[in-house]
Amino acid sequence: MDQDHPVPWQDRLGDLFEALESDGLEAGLEFTLAQLQDPEQAKAWLGNFKGLNYQAFALRLLGAGPYRLLVEAVKQDGAVLALAIRRGMRALMPFAVAWSDAVSNMSVNQRKAVAKADVLGLEIVQGLIELDDAFGKKFISTLPMQLTTATADDLVGWQPDNMPEIVASIRQRVGESSARRLERENSQLVRKIKGARTALAHSEDGISQAANSLIELIDRIMREAFTKQAVLVWVDANLPDEPQMTFTDKDGKVQPSKRAEALCFVYRGGPTARQANEYDDGSGPTLFHDVFARVIVATRDRLQKLKHSDGGTPEEKEQLLCLLAGLEGALMLGLSINQFGDTRDALLKELDA
Repeated sequence: MDQDHPVPWQDRLGDLFEALESDGLEAGLEFTLAQLQDPEQAKAWLGNFKGLNYQAFALRLLGAGPYRLLVEAVKQDGAVLALAIRRGMRALMPFAVAWSDAVSNMSVNQRKAVAKADVLGLEIVQGLIELDDAFGKKFISTLPMQLTTATADDLVGWQPDNMPEIVASIRQRVGESSARRLERENSQLVRKIKGARTALAHSEDGISQAANSLIELIDRIMREAFTKQAVLVWVDANLPDEPQMTFTDKDGKVQPSKRAEALCFVYRGGPTARQANEYDDGSGPTLFHDVFARVIVATRDRLQKLKHSDGGTPEEKEQLLCLLAGLEGALMLGLSINQFGDTRDALLKELDA
């Protein structure tokens, strides 16, 4: 809550997510998805929490005088807590927007291939905005927020009618976060994204050039992360029974599929084995790794079609911007879940041995 801190609280909370271990971040995202399956249920919980039954019980237990003192103290502490909760919910929005943008790059048939495909259809962004609106009406508006460090933005509730403006603002942060993560890997990769945006803005053949830049970005990320042989070793060690991971080329050699390369990348060459839980049966790739890998492949396929476009229509430009937003979202989330580290070096050593 330190208002004098040089780094905005949103970025500090984002850094906290980034510092979490893979399992912690992944579990948090899965929990968020599960809770937002029914925004009405979440809003009902907010209402019940302030129900008169709780107040009547406390009044009978303490008496009128002590109860009033308790109410004032609780309101002050509650205001601080409410501010923290609102900021926490809003800090989830970049992840929600990134997820929604990434999933939008997949076709209906591609979504059906994912386990728990129903999760892909959740309106997570809308759910968070509605939850923020309900939280503001139930709590923020009734508590002494002037006693906290709340800013004007903290006190203004998100309105469902303003969703396009909210999403556009947060999408910009997603792009910036994705660029920071890519720059840690290779600063030249960021130039590909900047080049795509520049081509769209200033080149007569902008759509084709931008699509080509993004295809080169995806291919370079995969190529520089792991060789094809390293991917085959990883697949054999981690996902030997997973379909569509390899194919035989015209020379009769076994090669990794684009999906295998993407999965190896989002796992950073690390193991896929994990404990089963209520959200995950523990077999195959996790929902998130699988989705991010499929998004990367689907985005590349759609960019290939735009690469040969000579129309340059506004619809094609909008389509490419949506693909770019989805790619940035997938990269931000994928690189957040598994930070690049010792697993890649271990895989390469195993390959050399």
